[in-house]
Amino acid sequence: MVYAVLGGAALIAIATVVSVLGPMLAIDLYTPPVAAWWTVFTAVAVQGVPFLLLGTVVSAAIGAFVPERVFTKLLPRNQALAVPIAGAAGVVLPGCECASVPVASSLMRRGVAPAAALAFLLSAPAINPVVLVATSIAFPGQPKMVLGRLLASLATAVVMGWLWARFGKEEWLRLPKRTRATASSPTGVKAFVAGLQHDFLHAGGFLVLGAAAAATFNIAVPRSILDVFTGSSWLSLLLLALLAVVLCVCSEADAFVAASLSGFSPAAKLAFMVVGPMVDLKLIALQAGTFGRSFALRFSSTTWLVAVTSSSLVGWWLL
Repeated sequence: MVYAVLGGAALIAIATVVSVLGPMLAIDLYTPPVAAWWTVFTAVAVQGVPFLLLGTVVSAAIGAFVPERVFTKLLPRNQALAVPIAGAAGVVLPGCECASVPVASSLMRRGVAPAAALAFLLSAPAINPVVLVATSIAFPGQPKMVLGRLLASLATAVVMGWLWARFGKEEWLRLPKRTRATASSPTGVKAFVAGLQHDFLHAGGFLVLGAAAAATFNIAVPRSILDVFTGSSWLSLLLLALLAVVLCVCSEADAFVAASLSGFSPAAKLAFMVVGPMVDLKLIALQAGTFGRSFALRFSSTTWLVAVTSSSLVGWWLL
C-alpha cells in the first residue's frame, strides 16, 4: 500500500511541478529546451507504460495462480546444476524485480537451494519475454542489443549463483519466518488484482521518475561535460552502470530510457540495462529488509561488479 501511494504520488508530482511550479518560477513551457525535455520524457514514458502493464499482469498472475511447489519440483537438488536451470527459468517465468525478492525468499523457505533462488531472483526481471520484446522495440533493427542483454544478464545471474554456492555462508543470509495465511489474506482473483495494483502503481512511479531523470540528463547536462565520458568507452560504461543504480527504472521500461541516452556507446547502454534490474537503490533496500543488511551489501556490490564485467565482455564481443 505504501509503494502504491508513492507510485501515484510520483505521477501527481510530475504534473504538479510542470503545471503549477513552472509558471511560478517563470519557466516558459514552450521554449526549445523545455519542449525538448517534454519530447524525451513523453517518448520514454508512453513507450514504456504498455510493457510495464503487460509485465505486471504476468507477474501478478504467476504470483496468484502458480503454486510455489512447481519450482521445487523442477529444480535438481545439486546446486551446481540447479543454478543455470533457475537462471534460465527467468526466460519463461517473468516477474518484476520488486516481486523477485519475496519470491526468492519464499523459494528458499520451501527448500530451494539459496544459490538457485538467488540466480532466479536476478534473471527473472532481466531476461523475461516482456523485457526482451520491449528491448527489441526500443532498439529497432538492433537484434544484437537484445541478444547482448540476454547473454550478459543470464551470465551474471548464473555466475552469482555459482559464487554463492561456492563462497556463501549461512550466517550472511537471514530468512524471515514464514507467516501463516489468514482468512483475510487475498487468494485467486483477489490476489491477482491486489498484486497488479501494487506492482503497476509502484513500478509506474519509478518509470515516471526515470523518464524525467533521463530527459533532464539529456537536456541539462552540458555537451562538454558529457564528452568527457562519451569520449571514453570505459568511463561511459561505468557512468551508465552507476546511473542505473540511482534511477531505479523498472526492467519492463528501462530499455526505452537507455535508448534515449544519446551519445553513449551501445556497450554503455547494455550495462545500464543489465545492471538496473539486478542492482538499484530500491532492490538494495528490499534485499536488506528481507535477507539482512549484511547480505544486501555483499550481494549487491558483487552483483554490480559481475554485471559490469559481463556487460563489458559481451559488449566488446557482440556490439
